[in-house]
Amino acid sequence: MEMVKLVKGDRIIERTKIDYENNIKIWEIRGWKLFVNKPKPEPKPEPKVDSEWQKEAIKKPKSKKAK
Repeated sequence: MEMVKLVKGDRIIERTKIDYENNIKIWEIRGWKLFVNKPKPEPKPEPKVDSEWQKEAIKKPKSKKAK
């Protein structure tokens, strides 16, 4: 028996897939939607910096010269 998760705001409930498929319109009218488990984005590692001038070079982007 397969189970599906439904979400409404911050509440999550589990129902059988057959029950959900037979009553999709009713679930949607009541505001319930299928729960999609999205993976959390991984934070980008900060580059290792050895000296102060390298820190400043990373923070400040190079400006374009005016013609």
